[in-house]
Amino acid sequence: MLSSKLILDLSWVLGGPFGGQLLAQLGAEVIKIETLDGDYARQIPPVTDTSDSPFFLSVNRGKRSVAIDLKSPEGKQAFDDLVRKADAVIYGFAPSVPKRLGVDFETLRHINPRIVVAQIVGLDDKGEYADAPAFDLMLQAMSGVMSITGQEGGKPSRVGYQVADLAGGLYLALSTTAAMVKALTTGEGAHIQISLFDAQVAMLTWQAQSWLGGGPAPQATGARHAMIAPSDIYLAADGKWIALAPTGEAFWRKLCETIGQAELADDDRFKDGASRIRNVGELTQALSAAIATRPSAEWLSIFKAGRVPAAVVMNVDEALQHPLIEARQMVETVSKRKGDATVRMLGNPFKYADMPELAYPPALGADTEEALTRIAGYSSARIAELSQAGVIRTATAATVSTTQGNAA
Repeated sequence: MLSSKLILDLSWVLGGPFGGQLLAQLGAEVIKIETLDGDYARQIPPVTDTSDSPFFLSVNRGKRSVAIDLKSPEGKQAFDDLVRKADAVIYGFAPSVPKRLGVDFETLRHINPRIVVAQIVGLDDKGEYADAPAFDLMLQAMSGVMSITGQEGGKPSRVGYQVADLAGGLYLALSTTAAMVKALTTGEGAHIQISLFDAQVAMLTWQAQSWLGGGPAPQATGARHAMIAPSDIYLAADGKWIALAPTGEAFWRKLCETIGQAELADDDRFKDGASRIRNVGELTQALSAAIATRPSAEWLSIFKAGRVPAAVVMNVDEALQHPLIEARQMVETVSKRKGDATVRMLGNPFKYADMPELAYPPALGADTEEALTRIAGYSSARIAELSQAGVIRTATAATVSTTQGNAA
């Protein structure tokens, strides 16, 4: 799909690298441009002499690593020589950094008029928030996401994974792809900016629209849907939680029949969607009492036969062993960089013909020499000169282990 596209990924840690990995999963060649010390994510625990950081591994599959000192004139020139052949550059620097490094759109477009520069910022690129730190927890707090997550009347909760960073990466990958498509026809690049704050606010969708339309401010309701009932989790006899989401009248009636309480469907308190929301407390009591009478496996069998939308609430380890994981190839066995060792990693969520087989994430600087030779046309002598000057880090200088390479 993007097999002819070359992306230079200067981002680090999570959001930007996640966006870069999505582009690799879509078939692009993604070169991770790192400092000589490498992406900080390489150090995030747990890390050992034989195991790389799960944090780093999770968002850098299928990429190549080129280590360059962009602050040196020779390093910047090497980067520019890669930009001449690239289709896009992505990064997540603070707003003042790109121009200082000479990687801003206005500078790069003079090197390559069709280059796409996609930038993640935390909050804003100007004004009082331009240099403010913007970590995932802060963004979930500022955007209102934490206020609608957690138990009703309880302490605000963060979403269990870094939703702010990852949503920013999704928007980054989507916008980069769209801008590269436009460049195919116009020959002109584009500058795209994604604010992690904007992305979180945008994902509020109907909750935000409800308030903007004059409704009350949304509040946390636990697992229960604020607008649809029943849509909640209920405790089965074996202590496992069952999620029920019989949206629509047909599914609602089917649920009532399946639990042996068909009369609930015609009860004035629950006869339609609006009534069920008004009387959600009583509805919850009735369904909780019913679900508590049988173990979860028995209920799932009953609900499956009756085509009632239901699922057991699983832990992450249980979810990763679900039959769908194998059916959808969402866990793959990948060979590590050296030897016969393998590791299981998440698969590609994009399913299409000629999907690339993404390799294990690269060692720091593992592809510097190859990329500068193939893409920038550098000679072996020039690469050796830059390496000896400490401008680049090559595979021969990098250690095999990501951890050891970063600690050097």
